[in-house]
Amino acid sequence: MKLQHPFRTALVATLGVGVGLMLISSVQTLSTVLLYVGTALFLALGLDPLVSWLERRGLPRWGALVVTFAAVLAAFAGIILMVVPIIVGQITQLINEIQKLIAQLVSQQWDPITDTKEWLHTTFPLLDVDQVFDYLSDWYQSINVGGIGTSIGESLVTIGASIIAGFTGAIIVLILTIYFTASTPSLKAAVYQLVPASKRARFIDLSEQITASVGYYVMGQVTLGAVNGVLSAIFLTVIQAPFPAVLAVVAFFFSLIPLVGTLTGSIIIVLTCLIPGLGSPLTAIVALVWYVVYMQVEAYLISPRIMNRAVAVPGAVVVIAALAGASLGQLLGALVAIPVAASILIIYRQVVIPRQNEL
Repeated sequence: MKLQHPFRTALVATLGVGVGLMLISSVQTLSTVLLYVGTALFLALGLDPLVSWLERRGLPRWGALVVTFAAVLAAFAGIILMVVPIIVGQITQLINEIQKLIAQLVSQQWDPITDTKEWLHTTFPLLDVDQVFDYLSDWYQSINVGGIGTSIGESLVTIGASIIAGFTGAIIVLILTIYFTASTPSLKAAVYQLVPASKRARFIDLSEQITASVGYYVMGQVTLGAVNGVLSAIFLTVIQAPFPAVLAVVAFFFSLIPLVGTLTGSIIIVLTCLIPGLGSPLTAIVALVWYVVYMQVEAYLISPRIMNRAVAVPGAVVVIAALAGASLGQLLGALVAIPVAASILIIYRQVVIPRQNEL
């Protein structure tokens, strides 16, 4: 191929590559902001069916928005007031226990290795405790102790910064969610105006179906999480599990994650019940049996009844979408993947197939 103006062609190509790299770098820099915006839009679409339901019951839109926002803020404040005091109390208790252990070590009233071995032998009789301690001793001698202290300090700082960043992000997402929910009709109208008038009616119809599908899916997941959280709070209180309120909040939030959320939350709760000094093996076994039964009931009875208004997505598509979403966007990707798959199915069934049938 002969180029008439090679310098100009090379310059334009270089500028194009530079602009592309700049856009990619900008997206990476704004990834946190885009994550907040995407999460807020997702939650706003989930709250829109509730606002519409209140409007159908006779409330004006501003009244429906006030009721919805009050419920969301009350839930947000309730979770914070429920979790934070318990966390502060447990940190205080941990500090007191560390002080007691140090005092016992100084007075030589407690041998940590011997007592730990005895507890492991009693709790796990099939475990070769001596072999485990030999392995840990070899590992401890092969590493730099000073490096461990530095790593622990850096990890504590990182954990503290992550907690603060997560709390700040949650507030930002909450504010954006309130704004997007209040302005959903105007945002939709602005998007609809970008479509040519000849195709606008069809576009509006598909868009309303997609947003309704996303909204019902979000409300369904929140309902499933609320059911799991309430039942967990009651059950964990009855069996006297440690921190039943906190574990109920864990069950609620993990239930929002499709496919593996309930299983992951259940494992965390069972392991918490197994911690020495807080729970017991019997409590952990009872919790394990409860969550195995609950997951079956949720999968075959509760979930189909709650999610029946969302667009039906085949099981294989659900698994593939969730895995792909988690790989691309981690937690948010896993949450958004199934509604996106449902939206693609709507377009496939109502746009692609009819066009193929007309050919």
